[in-house]
Amino acid sequence: VQLQASGGGSVQAGGSLRLSCSSPGRTLPYVVSWFRQAPMKEREFLAAISWHDSTYVRGPMKGRFTISQNNAKNTVYLQMNNLKAEDTAVYYCAAQKFRGPLTYIEEEKPSYWGQGTQVTVSS
Repeated sequence: VQLQASGGGSVQAGGSLRLSCSSPGRTLPYVVSWFRQAPMKEREFLAAISWHDSTYVRGPMKGRFTISQNNAKNTVYLQMNNLKAEDTAVYYCAAQKFRGPLTYIEEEKPSYWGQGTQVTVSS
């Protein structure tokens, strides 16, 4: 499964961005997730979406980040609102075969990763 993330950029605090993850080879039962990695910090999980449109957003991101996908299931979006300076990071999308409840998705590492897209939020 090949993945390509796009949509990053520079935005002022309080602004919004929508990231896209193109995965033309994606099939059932691949789950697509979003991660980010800030300088000097570990990569952190943000959200995941299953083939059947189930979603899971990590607690601290709820209310600001939304994950969705197109009807063809080959593009996954991460809508980020009310961005803060601490959201500055490189954002990655990833995919893995997974059939369980998405609340357990963080227990397994993705098999495939896309290149990152930089998001910079200025205060």
